Amino acid sequence: MVETITNQPTDYLKTAQLLAQEFSKDAAERDKIGGTAKVQRDALRKSGLLKILIPTEYGGNGQPWSLVLRIVRELAKVDAALAHLYGYHFLQLVTPHFAGSKQQKEYFYTESAKNNWFWGNSANPIEPTLIGRKDGNGFILNGYNTFSTGAKDSDRLLVYWIDQEENDKVYVGFIPTNQIGVIVNDDWDGMGQRQTDSGSVTFENVIVEPHEILDKSVSAGKPFSTFDPILSQIILANVIVGSAEGALEEARKYTINKSRPWYLSNYEKAIDDPFIQRRYGEFWINVQAAVQFVEMAGEKVDEAWEKDQSLTYEERGETVLFTSAANAFGTKISLDVTSHIFEVMGARSATIKNNYDRFWRNVRTHSLHNPIEYKRKNIGQWFLHEEYPTPSSYS
Repeated sequence: MVETITNQPTDYLKTAQLLAQEFSKDAAERDKIGGTAKVQRDALRKSGLLKILIPTEYGGNGQPWSLVLRIVRELAKVDAALAHLYGYHFLQLVTPHFAGSKQQKEYFYTESAKNNWFWGNSANPIEPTLIGRKDGNGFILNGYNTFSTGAKDSDRLLVYWIDQEENDKVYVGFIPTNQIGVIVNDDWDGMGQRQTDSGSVTFENVIVEPHEILDKSVSAGKPFSTFDPILSQIILANVIVGSAEGALEEARKYTINKSRPWYLSNYEKAIDDPFIQRRYGEFWINVQAAVQFVEMAGEKVDEAWEKDQSLTYEERGETVLFTSAANAFGTKISLDVTSHIFEVMGARSATIKNNYDRFWRNVRTHSLHNPIEYKRKNIGQWFLHEEYPTPSSYS
């Protein structure tokens, strides 16, 4: 894959589409195997797409979040796991920007652009199991984190840990994945997202240098410092909606080329059955609505991101409403489409060989990590009480 030379959004999108074409050739088989998509991750590295969001003054391409999200959705049409890895690469990469110091923002942007780092994480804010002990101005980590995203084969890890001597205060750091004592375990066994390397990471006397610890002294208390759940929600929304787009296209091709008409229908081709036509019409309408919703939410993210440290609580709250709603609606539509496409493809489509259920398994796995009922509740609370969702790890 040749790196994009020009700096036009359409060129980056074209590069992503070419990547997706390659990834689609063995996506179904790789889903069965699981493990690390090393070849595909390296293709993303070579594509130049890992630094498009980094500002130009730090060696990147200065593109907006909306383009990143569009690429996430393009990849998700064929491979939701790689789309997740790509989107979350940027979530980790920008953390020093919205929550760290100016010096950390400049350092990690510059080094990531120069070295073409692929970022992963090892962080579970709900179940803290990694303990840090202060060592001068740094820390020594021991324990494990039960959940990751793209830890294996990454270049940098965003890590959460707690300091028990400070009443379980949470710290965030950015360390080399090949740091001595970091052990990325091959224990991810989710029924979906099988190549996201989302298993556990063990830490044995891992040294975290002072400059690798997130410096919140300037950003603390500012709405912009709590931007991570906004990004997480809209990234996953695009993974989910892209999965629905991909499932619908696969179903369309199957119905045109392989589906047989029901023997009592008196139609020679399945595509002429009005009941199948009506169902496809419904699928397409709903998926287009979900696409429009995530794109509108992506524009809101662009606007909020441009505010940087001047972002207000109200502006953050407004962005959360759109990203959460896009995620909730997209999940609802995607679960419906990915589970019901078999009805218009026919019995022969439901085979292990075809592996069309991977689209549903990927969406279902994501939706359980952040239940849409709580998003609906938060939006309803705002609608009735005019109270924006309280900033948290998931809102």
